[in-house]
Amino acid sequence: MHFVALCLDKPNSLATRLENRPDHLAFLGERPDVVKLAGPFVDSAGQPCGSMLVLDRPDEESARAFLAGDPYAKAGLFASVELRPFKPVLGTYLA
Repeated sequence: MHFVALCLDKPNSLATRLENRPDHLAFLGERPDVVKLAGPFVDSAGQPCGSMLVLDRPDEESARAFLAGDPYAKAGLFASVELRPFKPVLGTYLA
């Protein structure tokens, strides 16, 4: 089952994001079976201000558990995290 995680950063948290980015990327990169697509939202100045991830997990509980292990989550970066079931139909990431 797929889930889309929409994670919005807390205000004025760019330093926290940048400090934790290497660990965040390593964490996601270690699980290509789980992370099907990921990247930052950017503000009008082009600065990252949130994250979007497409995850492949058996259920919502395991998707939430995976997100909780992300170094960004552990650092308290996010003001909000919305997790929604997702049914992929088209796109290159399905290959």
